[in-house]
Amino acid sequence: MKREFSAGGIVLKEGKVLLIKNAALRDPKKAYWGFPKGHIDRGESSRDAALREIKEETKIEAEIVAKLGESQYVFTRSGERIVKHVDYYLFKYNSGEEQAQELEVLEVKWFDPGEAMELLSFKKDQEFLNQAMNYER
Repeated sequence: MKREFSAGGIVLKEGKVLLIKNAALRDPKKAYWGFPKGHIDRGESSRDAALREIKEETKIEAEIVAKLGESQYVFTRSGERIVKHVDYYLFKYNSGEEQAQELEVLEVKWFDPGEAMELLSFKKDQEFLNQAMNYER
């Protein structure tokens, strides 16, 4: 099985949570709400990849507060099973006006945590959001 490594996370600003609507191969039926994340480039640290992906996908400048944890899941692409490992970080918003990355992201928006929790498509993302909100208290 092929392995892929990604990093990203949860950006908080004045009690709001930044979510992206992932384009999911530009198929609106498969689009989902989640956190910005993406591939770790060769020679790049997980932290650096997370910071880069936040900026690329949302145009937001943020700083890492803490590592929240990791998730791992299996999916199939072009008939090949892939194990994906993702490092998640908690971020504090610094600056920038949210704007969706043209090819990968349909929408970028700030939500109240409760609304974000309902929109998140994956249970693990909900667990990380709970963890992030408890970290802030």
